[in-house]
Amino acid sequence: MSQRPEYFVAPDSVVRTIWGKADTVLFIFAGAAAEFALNKAVDWLYFTGRLPADPLARLFSTVEYARQIVFAERAAAERAIDTITAIHAAVEAQRGMAIPDWAYRDVLFMLVDYSIRAFEALERPLSLAEREEAFDVFSRVGQRMGIPGLPASYAQWLPAREQHLADHLDYSPFTADLYQQYARHLGPIRYRLLLQAQRVVVPRPVRRRLGLGRLPWLRPVLLVYRYAQHLPISQWARTSLLPADYKEKIRRLDVVPPTLSVAP
Repeated sequence: MSQRPEYFVAPDSVVRTIWGKADTVLFIFAGAAAEFALNKAVDWLYFTGRLPADPLARLFSTVEYARQIVFAERAAAERAIDTITAIHAAVEAQRGMAIPDWAYRDVLFMLVDYSIRAFEALERPLSLAEREEAFDVFSRVGQRMGIPGLPASYAQWLPAREQHLADHLDYSPFTADLYQQYARHLGPIRYRLLLQAQRVVVPRPVRRRLGLGRLPWLRPVLLVYRYAQHLPISQWARTSLLPADYKEKIRRLDVVPPTLSVAP
């Protein structure tokens, strides 16, 4: 009898539900785009030149790697995590300095927080157990990467996340430049939609530093979306938030990704 495959994230996990739907992933994308721009370590993303050259592609690649890990069998997911670690190590060697440990934690914290915020904005409130599950998945990613100082539980993560938001955000010339690139690559209408999505999902410190305001007109639209998401009209987010060049990539967000083929 064949052995059942072992997955990094259980097939019935709420994390698979969150990362298995295009609309939710796009809102995670929107939140991360805001916070990446403010992070005090954003200069690392500018070092290779890939982020300012095409910020949508750079952020989309992060989303795609996260989805691969969420849906892959354990061995493939761990190889993918090891590949991410090796890529960062190569950039550190090229620059001759180490990425701060807190910057690695910031990215993991974003994945936890925006997974929860995006799902709750579009679907329903998560239970405490489901929130803890989201934390556990990305905490295990961090442990595999060897990131020190990770909180031991969701309860410990909550104040750590607040502290990171207080200590590691700053509106800098990188922030202004990155938002200029968002506007250039998205065009005026999609850029305004991005800002609306960010108003919905980002925490208050991010919203305040970016001057996003408090009253997104998108929120009442999302209330309607919750009841109409199974109708064709629900395709609005994936076809409106990103340019047509990303149409196929967005469509694939509703499909379980193939197992990563990464050499051990």
